[in-house]
Amino acid sequence: MPGLVIEHLSKTLGGRLVVEDLSLRVEPGELVCLLGPSGCGKTTTLRMIGGFIPPDGGSISIDGVDVSGVPPERRPTAMVFQSYALWPHMSVFKNVAYGLKLRRLPKPEIERRVEAMLALVNLSDKGARRPAQLSGGEQQRVALARALVLEPSLLLLDEPLSNLDAKLRVGVREEIREIQQRLGIATVFVTHDQDEALAISDRVAVMSGGRIEQFDEPAALYRRPATTFVAGFIGAMSMFEGAVGSDGVRLGQAVQVPFAAPIPVAAAMGGGAAEGWTIGVRPEDVLVKPARPGGRSRATARVLKQIPHGHYRELVLGLDGLEDTRLRAFVAADAPLGDHLEVSIARALLYHEGRLAHEVCGQDRVRVDARAAVATP
Repeated sequence: MPGLVIEHLSKTLGGRLVVEDLSLRVEPGELVCLLGPSGCGKTTTLRMIGGFIPPDGGSISIDGVDVSGVPPERRPTAMVFQSYALWPHMSVFKNVAYGLKLRRLPKPEIERRVEAMLALVNLSDKGARRPAQLSGGEQQRVALARALVLEPSLLLLDEPLSNLDAKLRVGVREEIREIQQRLGIATVFVTHDQDEALAISDRVAVMSGGRIEQFDEPAALYRRPATTFVAGFIGAMSMFEGAVGSDGVRLGQAVQVPFAAPIPVAAAMGGGAAEGWTIGVRPEDVLVKPARPGGRSRATARVLKQIPHGHYRELVLGLDGLEDTRLRAFVAADAPLGDHLEVSIARALLYHEGRLAHEVCGQDRVRVDARAAVATP
């Protein structure tokens, strides 16, 4: 049975619908991230799973047992809070042992389990220290050990890395992922950091307005975002209103950005240009080269800004003929480019009424998303 099954969960707080008709399945051993902007309902959902907030509707099952009305201490879950919530007057060992003492386990059993858990999180030599004597990353690992020592069926993590600096976050999230995989424990991880979610998750549920916009593997979320919200939230995406024809993408009334390779879009889409699309283009799918004197390219752009990212640069381009349109492109850090470029597109995503309907690319011609309730024009 799935480790966690949520069906039609809903919650209203302060007169506002925070979580609306949310359904989700987490398999045993799977790490799932709830990702979204502040106020999207992800933390409220996590706290309902843990039993700290009662749902207004729907059900929550763990290991096949409905726990919707079960208090937190009786659920097979353990939570790591954003603030870690460590007892400052207790040693690391006593902090980790606290929950086991409440369960009245024999002292030898407590010592065995705590020592094993401290070894798992690489803190065997820190058992006698107080939390204030530890680094932020070490405190986070103590909080993780305190949760895991209870041997829960489901681990809940509420933005556990938000108090760490950027470099430390990367190291600690890799440790969390390694420990989670080693134990094979189902885990729900809440974050607003897309890099964090994509780096450690088996699947990611992108939330907006209390609903799940898309629940998919990280690579699929980035490559084929199902809605314009996901497209704009995951990674960088240039979004335009326009039309698509056999030669390329038309923006505005006259600016035509050509495809990098011939694509028989017109035949695949019923002939002629398809009007009224929202068109999404990833920066890596924008191809640029120096504009040739007297060249006849149908799309040229000015370099408005260059953002260094180490081994590559991000260009912000202003398309000639569309003053308010911005197109982003990735290029090598040492690419010899001028201030005026020719532009073409290798791949574009087409959205209709906010949902993905077509993927246009040179290799596979036109892919139609069968899940999109949009008829081919």
